[in-house]
Amino acid sequence: MMQRGKRNVLGVAVSVVDYEGALERIFDAARRRSPLSVTALAVHGLMLAVLDREQRYRLNCFDLVVPDGQPVRWALNWLHGAALADRVYGPNLMLAACERAGTEGLPVYLYGSTPEILARLRENLQRRFPGLLFAGVERSLFRKLTPEEKRQVVDRIRGSGASLVFVGLGCPRQEVWAYEFRELLSVPVLAVGAAFPFHAGTLPQAPRWMQQRGLEWVFRLSSEPLRLWRRYVFLNPLYLLLLSLQALGILRFRSEGKPPEHELLIG
Repeated sequence: MMQRGKRNVLGVAVSVVDYEGALERIFDAARRRSPLSVTALAVHGLMLAVLDREQRYRLNCFDLVVPDGQPVRWALNWLHGAALADRVYGPNLMLAACERAGTEGLPVYLYGSTPEILARLRENLQRRFPGLLFAGVERSLFRKLTPEEKRQVVDRIRGSGASLVFVGLGCPRQEVWAYEFRELLSVPVLAVGAAFPFHAGTLPQAPRWMQQRGLEWVFRLSSEPLRLWRRYVFLNPLYLLLLSLQALGILRFRSEGKPPEHELLIG
């Protein structure tokens, strides 16, 4: 098990942790019903924080920012000698957490996405983990919530008896949601990105050999070129450039960020 704190990657404090270490922290908090904010961060999410000081502040308030993408793991190893043998891939972390939650009898709550994806996701998870308990399933409204709607979401999740909340709103909306709700729910909140459609079977995953070589972005770009081309064409080269400048000591990236001036109440 590896838990070595956090290290600065372009101003974002990324956790030097493996699957076992992440699960240990998550389930320690779940058993104690203590708040814990977790996100699985790939290059896209990290670069959004580089470009947005408020988003950087949010991410640096998270308890665990696990290296979801291979390039983020490589950065930890290159810059800080982290010696991480594998990334902590959000979809796999979700499966491992569901398996342990089923074994320990800890109910989970699914928040985000569409009713169709949620229905298939729940069905597939139930089939895979027969002992898994669902405290609740709630779709995204795909808009900002009113303060009253936010209070109702908190009441529903707290009243459900959930021990874990999985959030699948996509980056960066899910990180904003986890940041704004983390202290209100008193249970671990895991932002797991594309895990919802992946495990629902509505979005294909890259072959394992592409994932291991950090080429998952190529697969996703070929699957959704119109939606994703700007993300990968601009942000990936910029990531490599800035990472090189940090490694050479030419640029130093501050982690302070800027506290958000307003809640976004994303739902």
